[in-house]
Amino acid sequence: MTDIEQIIFSQIKSIIANEELLIGRRGVLIPLKKAIIADGDIQNIIDIVISDPSLSAHILWRTQLAHHETSIQSKPKTIKEALVRLGQVNIYRYAFSFYLKELFDELSQPYKKLVKGYWQLTESIAEESILLLHEMHDSKIDSDELQTICLFSVFGQIIALTSFARLELDLKKPIPLPFVKNIIDEHQQSLTIEAFKTLGLDEELQREFMIAHNLQESEQLESAGLVLRRVLSKKKLLLNPL
Repeated sequence: MTDIEQIIFSQIKSIIANEELLIGRRGVLIPLKKAIIADGDIQNIIDIVISDPSLSAHILWRTQLAHHETSIQSKPKTIKEALVRLGQVNIYRYAFSFYLKELFDELSQPYKKLVKGYWQLTESIAEESILLLHEMHDSKIDSDELQTICLFSVFGQIIALTSFARLELDLKKPIPLPFVKNIIDEHQQSLTIEAFKTLGLDEELQREFMIAHNLQESEQLESAGLVLRRVLSKKKLLLNPL
C-alpha cells in the first residue's frame, strides 16, 4: 500500500467508526440500542419502534416477506405482533439496515448509484436465501434471522462506498474510482469486520457473516450462515471461495 493509500485508508476507517456520518435519522436508533443493551422489556422497545411510523411499516413488511410462504395465520398481522416474535437482535438489525438505506439518496454520484446497485444485490441475495430456506422443509432456522443476515451480506462494500462519499465531501475533490475500487477489493474483509465492531452490531451477526463467506466453520449442521453461503457461492461473491 502506498503512503497515499495508507492515509486514505486510515481516513476511511475513521469515518466507519462514526455512526452519525453513516446512518441517517438516528433519533430512534440510539434509544433503541440503549434499550436493547439495557435488556429492557419488550414493551419499551415496541414503544420506541412505533414512534417512527416509517420504520414500523418497514419492519412489518420485512417480517411478512421473510414468512411469505408460510400460512396466512402464522404471519404477523400487526407491528406489535411482529416485534414480539422478532426478538431484540433482529429488531435492531432491521432498524439499522432501514436507516442505513435511507441515507443513500443523500450521497453524491457515482456513489449513490454504486451503493444502490449493491443494495439491489442484497435484496436479491435475501430473496434467494429465503426461497432456499423454505425448500428445506424441516429446517429450524428462523426466517427473520436469515433475512437480517442477508441484508449485511455485502455490508463492507456498502459501508466503504458510503465512507468514500463522505470523505470526498470533506476533501472537496473527487477520489479516482480505480483508487476506490482497489482499496475496497483489497480490504473489504477488514473494512467489514471494522464496521461490525465500531457500529455496535451484534457478535452473532459477525459470526454468521464469517460462516456465510467461508471464513469460519459453523459448529452446527444447520445455520443461517450456511444457507447464505450457498447463495453467495452461486453468485461468486464469497470472500473465501469454496
